Amino acid sequence: MGISPLGSQLNVLRSLRKLFQIAAESVTVKVFNDPIHGHVELHPLLIRIIDTPQFQRLRFIKQLGGVYFVFPGASHNRFEHSIGVGFLAGLLVQSLRDRQPELNISHRDILCVQIAGLCHDLGHGPFSHMFDGIFIPKVRPDTKWKHETASRAMFDHLVTANGLEGVLREHGLVLPADLVFIKEQIAGPLDTATSFSRGQPWPYKGRPEEKSFLYEIVANKKNGIDVDKWDYFARDCHHLGIQNNFDHSRFLKFARVCEVDGKKSICTRDKEVGNLYDMFHTRNSLHRRAYQHKVASIVETMITEAFVKADPHIQIQGSGGRMYRISTAIDDMEAYSKLTDHVYEQILYSSSPELAEARQILQNVSCRRLYKCVGQTQAENHLEVTEDLRLKWAKALAQSRPEGDPNDANLHAEDFIIYVINMDYGMKGKNPINNVRFYCKEDPTKAIQIRKNQVSKLLPEIFAEQLIRVCVKKTDERSVEAAKKYFVQWCMDMDFSKPQDGDVIAPELTPLKASWSINNKGWAFSFTSMC
Repeated sequence: MGISPLGSQLNVLRSLRKLFQIAAESVTVKVFNDPIHGHVELHPLLIRIIDTPQFQRLRFIKQLGGVYFVFPGASHNRFEHSIGVGFLAGLLVQSLRDRQPELNISHRDILCVQIAGLCHDLGHGPFSHMFDGIFIPKVRPDTKWKHETASRAMFDHLVTANGLEGVLREHGLVLPADLVFIKEQIAGPLDTATSFSRGQPWPYKGRPEEKSFLYEIVANKKNGIDVDKWDYFARDCHHLGIQNNFDHSRFLKFARVCEVDGKKSICTRDKEVGNLYDMFHTRNSLHRRAYQHKVASIVETMITEAFVKADPHIQIQGSGGRMYRISTAIDDMEAYSKLTDHVYEQILYSSSPELAEARQILQNVSCRRLYKCVGQTQAENHLEVTEDLRLKWAKALAQSRPEGDPNDANLHAEDFIIYVINMDYGMKGKNPINNVRFYCKEDPTKAIQIRKNQVSKLLPEIFAEQLIRVCVKKTDERSVEAAKKYFVQWCMDMDFSKPQDGDVIAPELTPLKASWSINNKGWAFSFTSMC
């Protein structure tokens, strides 16, 4: 090239890089017509992954589990959500590359991020979060199993079972480094003993520290702003019939990488801070109105009980011809790849005597003979609730018959189910926006922090709360009426908040607790002072 100014050499290098990118991307994409994102274009390598039994399995796992029994539109599955996340992951990483060529985002990086988005939910079991959140803890309480861990194992199984190593290499991936990078994006560092905090060594192996921002796209551990949420907010709201107040397309327009605490991190414009508060409000609203809906929780509890009773009698063939139960299929990806929501119908339509109890529970679900919710309350402070404490509370509930109550319904501890629901903005009691960095138009290279008091006085002061909900298994009118009064008395004894319908279901009890007799102006009524 001879001797030329440095600026000219850089321009030539940029032009060569652009030519290489055009060559790498001049492939025939496949187009999906998605109800959320419109016409979605996916790289041929992603299509090869989609067209495998392990990925196709996601067609038969409901995205929202038991919520479909309450919201009839919520019939969507993990399959379409995963495609949406893969698509959005590609949009975000490509927008960063186009906006900031100096980040040196390669075609390999883009493909790996897209694959991680596509495969992040491969490990979900029947009825999604019901499986890893309720069923597995009940049948295998000593197991710390999570669906993210299973997603990594299922991805490994998908690649080896379908002989995709050569295909990955054909499309420019470097093995095993890029496989490690993909799995790290799904579930964090492969070395679980490694911590990710300020001052600690870089815990990831797939990409160096100068590309730390790539780990914030699919599953953002810093502040929870990632493409997984963007898709399920939009998709779930669409199918539930709930308004989505967050516009992810604006975040895509303003996303930019800046240096934060010595690492490169994805930031957004300062004027977008309100949009991000809307995002976390949408998350909270979805949990409150749909994900934690009282009837959906009851349905998932009953399905779990049926699965527990059926567990010893359901056989699933895994690798080497070995047979597994529902609860042990997670130990073998060949067996687990055959476990979907279909196990519900397998039990419901069975005729074997050993499945009679499980079958009856699911018949009750189908005929809407469901357990009844008797009330919801809150403790003054956050409680660490163990299984032993739940059992203790259930015993106390069974003994909370109000004095003089004529209803002699015979209620026992095992008749009550106690749910403890922790609602937050995704980071327990912390404000996630405190972990987000912004930039100003005047200096887009400098990352700044924006505190809540700089935004609005109408934003929440508290970012977490704990709800305590009680249901009763007996469904006859006499037992349900008695259980509601037991619940009010129990709330009084435990010094919990007054149930919203407490004055209706137990008007003879609620005036007896002084702290509950407070009107809207904050004044307590005193019968003696009124005389």
